[in-house]
Amino acid sequence: MSPLPAARAEIVVDLGAIRHNVRRLRELTGVAMMTVVKADGYGHGMAETARAAREAGANWIGVATIDEALALREGGDTGRVLCWLTVPGEDHALAIAADIDVTAYSVAELYEIEAAVAVAGRPARVQLKVDTGLSRGGAPMDTWPDVVAAALAGEQDGTWQVTGVWSHLAASDEPDHPANDAQEALFREALAVAEDAGLRPEVRHLANSAGAILRPSARFDLVRVGLASYGLDPAPGHTPDLGLRPAMTVRATLAQTKPLAAGASVSYGHTWTAETDTTVGLVPVGYADGVPRHASNVAHVLVDGKQRAIRGRVCMDQFVVDLDGDLPGAGHDVVLFGDGSHGEPTAQDWAEASGTISYEIVTRVGGRMTRRYVDR
Repeated sequence: MSPLPAARAEIVVDLGAIRHNVRRLRELTGVAMMTVVKADGYGHGMAETARAAREAGANWIGVATIDEALALREGGDTGRVLCWLTVPGEDHALAIAADIDVTAYSVAELYEIEAAVAVAGRPARVQLKVDTGLSRGGAPMDTWPDVVAAALAGEQDGTWQVTGVWSHLAASDEPDHPANDAQEALFREALAVAEDAGLRPEVRHLANSAGAILRPSARFDLVRVGLASYGLDPAPGHTPDLGLRPAMTVRATLAQTKPLAAGASVSYGHTWTAETDTTVGLVPVGYADGVPRHASNVAHVLVDGKQRAIRGRVCMDQFVVDLDGDLPGAGHDVVLFGDGSHGEPTAQDWAEASGTISYEIVTRVGGRMTRRYVDR
């Protein structure tokens, strides 16, 4: 029997892989690097990921919310941090006081930041986001001149410094998609509006992971890299081999193994029935731990050196795998996904099996799993 894993189920994160990936991406892009650690570092741990990225030379850290940015500060991060997702009435003063760059999408949001500056007792650092075609957050082009004018007025009276102008690509994982050219052209128009008005931002940024890798013209002064920092492919089928290393491995301990006779069915709804005599193993994680229910009957795990198919529906706390007649015994290691170097499935394999993207696989996994860090 193989040695027992450290926990019933765990996420193992290789910080050495994250440092390697950030360094490799910095070399490739040749501009300032923002490592994005929102959503608890894409499931890898926000504080630990940010620290590893800083050690590898990341100039900026990016998060979605003020709460995430404040948590980084509480964890000891003192470098440049940008956050970008707020709602009306949210407390910008806490972010300003913590020396965090905040993002404005509208004149109304700039007014809220202005009020927060009075509370914080210090000028803000503000970045302006323009919507170039994602049709999500950001100022539409018809309101952009008003946002720029209000931002310039606030800079001139000392309320804030405008440190950046940015936008976000909608289809960078499809390099031939016409939206990429259209968005970049519109971003350049927005930059010209800001420059003509007199704004001189510190950084201009458009590219996410796929854009940073596949579209050199979109790199500008800074690239925002999330998924690729964790060693995952942001544009499957299009990304060249950059030598990135997936940082996350998800493991569990096999809870039980037993024979299964031909004709016996497995799990809720009996969606799978054994055609021949076989053996099965019980893996003690389920959709409450972020294992996609869509993986039922399609995804694989590694047990005893072989990939084993999930049989039947993934349950809240557990799922069953077909051991193909082998009987390795309870206590064996199960690898749901990892970097693939030992024959195990990858997060991308799970994404394809579940009809989703690797972003969702790594950010949703967790639940009752513990997290452990290694440095390889």
